[in-house]
Amino acid sequence: MAQTASALNAVRHVANWINGRAVESDSGRSGDVFDSATGKRCATVTMSTNDDVAAAVAAAQQAFPGWSQTPVMKRAQVMFRLKELIERDRDELAALITQEHGKVLHDAHGSIQRGLEVVEFACGIPHLQKGEFSPQVGSGIDTYSLRQPLGICVGITPFNFPAMVPLWMFPLAIACGNTFILKPSEKDPGCSLKWAELLQEAGLPDGVFNVVQGDHVAVNALLEAPEVAAVSFVGSTPVAEHVYRTASQNGKRVQALGGAKNHLVVLPDADMDQAADALVGAAYGSAGERCMAISAVVTVGNAAESLIAALKPRIEALRVGPGSDNNNDMGPLITAEHRDKVRSYIDIGVEEGATLVIDGRAHDITQSSGYFLGPSLFDNATKGMRIYQEEIFGPVLTMVRAGSFDEAIGLVNDHEYGNGTSIFTRDGDAAREFVNGIQVGMVGVNVPIPVPLAFHSFGGWKRSLFGDSAIYGMEGVRFYTRMKTVTSRWPTGIRAGAEFSMPTM
Repeated sequence: MAQTASALNAVRHVANWINGRAVESDSGRSGDVFDSATGKRCATVTMSTNDDVAAAVAAAQQAFPGWSQTPVMKRAQVMFRLKELIERDRDELAALITQEHGKVLHDAHGSIQRGLEVVEFACGIPHLQKGEFSPQVGSGIDTYSLRQPLGICVGITPFNFPAMVPLWMFPLAIACGNTFILKPSEKDPGCSLKWAELLQEAGLPDGVFNVVQGDHVAVNALLEAPEVAAVSFVGSTPVAEHVYRTASQNGKRVQALGGAKNHLVVLPDADMDQAADALVGAAYGSAGERCMAISAVVTVGNAAESLIAALKPRIEALRVGPGSDNNNDMGPLITAEHRDKVRSYIDIGVEEGATLVIDGRAHDITQSSGYFLGPSLFDNATKGMRIYQEEIFGPVLTMVRAGSFDEAIGLVNDHEYGNGTSIFTRDGDAAREFVNGIQVGMVGVNVPIPVPLAFHSFGGWKRSLFGDSAIYGMEGVRFYTRMKTVTSRWPTGIRAGAEFSMPTM
């Protein structure tokens, strides 16, 4: 049932969800959740202990045998019902995301849709989990393969997509027959209990899906728990490295998606108005708090001046304000601390000698009580500058000028991150060479944010992904299952001919 406006305005408390019910921790620790558009506290969230994690693990472990043996069609039916329930409550979910994170409502709805597509993909699990069969590989011998669930799977998700990223994980994990523990960001945890309630309403047995709130204490306990079989993580690169290293050392399968510095390369023959429109949305949508945001634009040859001429009025016209107003293009950043960190990068860029074309620090919205920062644009940045090398994760676009197509490709390939990149051009040969030669996991051609649809898989290269497996799509099915290959031969039976008497013991 949708929450009323007054319920969202009240200070809520977000607890754990273990074995089919909300459970409060006895840690005595809690954190505050803020409405980033107003700076006011809108919720508190429990900070879990090792004992809370152990209780969630025990519930998931107890539920695994029954759920893993549940017929695959029944598991698919739960996903079908979940899809219907998310569609029913998507307005409530979007309002919750906007309040806790700050996304503009239309952007929040878009993120729910991209997560919902993975639920739809998981509805096809009877087909996706099929094995292979080879008859008569030898005399009277058949060989076949099975894809079986792993056991307890853990998802550790970031603040920037409190709905979409969890939906990239748990629907496939559960549909494959695993049990699941979600550790959401403590900055915007409200959606996590909503998933638990919707899954319960969809008919999922208690203990199959659990939620543990908290900070690094809960994370480390999950990474070290011997009963946990697999960990999926999305977040910053330093934390992704820690998650990958710690979980791997504890014998777990790990996919850890880290940071990004996504480049958009603009060739002189590109449609500059099209490129500028794409850049504005990709750089400043969700206040730049996207792992697939375009934060670096590389212009080739004489493209820079015409691109800036197209970009500048578009950026200056952006509507910045509360996410609850659907007329706005960009909302606030998640916390005051993160806003100040992003603002400090603008200071650094000026000190490093880049040209600050548009200064988001001077935007009128920064005088409000929320965690706002206007959009910023740097030109004439160079390869060695921190504003080019480091992930800022805010509404700051950095332009680097390249003298040639090969130099532009070299800039992208030399960067430590390899998450996503795009090229804007009318030259099919250049686009084809770019796609084949670029050392990046997700590539767009005249598409600013190349996020694959649910039936393909999402994942970067280099220091943007730790582990061998991308997320969702068929890579997700393979990550949440393990293959068993069976070679079978039966002894020849004794055929005594037809029997016409009533069979007896």
